[in-house]
Amino acid sequence: MLKLGLYSSIANPPNGDDLARCTAEAIEEAVLAEACGFDSFFFGEHHQDRDGFLPSPVVLCAAVAARTSRIRVGTSVLLLPLHHPIQVAEDVATVDIISNGRMVLGVGLGYQEADFRAFGVDRASRVRRFEESIDIMRLAWSGEPFSYSGTEFEMRDVQILPRPVQRPGPPIWIGGWVPPAVERAARMGDAWVTGPSMDMDGTAQLATAYRAGADAHRRDAEIVLMRDAWVAPTQEEAAKVYGPEVMKAYRYYWRNRAVAFQSIESEAEFTLENLAANRVIMGTPQMCVQQFQRWSEALPTQTALLRLRHAHSGGPPHKEIMKTIELFGRDVIPHLT
Repeated sequence: MLKLGLYSSIANPPNGDDLARCTAEAIEEAVLAEACGFDSFFFGEHHQDRDGFLPSPVVLCAAVAARTSRIRVGTSVLLLPLHHPIQVAEDVATVDIISNGRMVLGVGLGYQEADFRAFGVDRASRVRRFEESIDIMRLAWSGEPFSYSGTEFEMRDVQILPRPVQRPGPPIWIGGWVPPAVERAARMGDAWVTGPSMDMDGTAQLATAYRAGADAHRRDAEIVLMRDAWVAPTQEEAAKVYGPEVMKAYRYYWRNRAVAFQSIESEAEFTLENLAANRVIMGTPQMCVQQFQRWSEALPTQTALLRLRHAHSGGPPHKEIMKTIELFGRDVIPHLT
């Protein structure tokens, strides 16, 4: 069975106005997603963005956990090197208790130099901080006293209580779409989260490397497919509502030299027709089911995390997202078995 989750970008470009409304809408979407059969609901992390992209995804997970009873909540991704691992371990354990064992911690390195300056963290230390933080969080979730001596962190006789509900702790998913990140996911993570906009061939090549790495480190391989996605009664309606939103995001990534678009030489190549076939899951319910099956076989994967709203544009609007969540629940999810 392929399980579907949702990823929400809470932002309101260009100036981040009325974020209280945007947050309430995202929580309403999570409540509907649970009722429609979705498996999970995730939030990302950004800092200093003028569009108001909310910087505290674990807090948002707690808000969704309080309004739901079954759906998993998580981060995709928390920028782990910016934070102290003990604080993250405690916050995540608390949400795991609030949710009665439904928390997933997705983590990534981060890349924006301004964010590292704001937190007083040397960007050159981010890989060391990332790896040591994962080791420390797992020790913390054991509930037993521990000491740790690393390059970035030093602690003695620490004990973190209460323990999370999940044992030995909430799963740690590692996001990334370059080989070193995939290697870390295979070596240290409970799952690898793919990049949302890399094409199928590139994603499948990384998936092969991830599975080989996980096997070498004697870890279970779990691939979480992150995708831009939209379902509508007709293909034309899906392209009309979702196409402008996803294309605005893709142009931003290309202009900023994102690895997923490095093979595209000219912005003239940026058309929905050119890019959607091997990147976006979009169309009628039947078309989406077929595309999910195609991706599931190519990787393979049992979990897909869908990005409906785009922070770069702020859309599609909430009312359209609610409609597509209902349509996914009624006409797509029942067929993904």
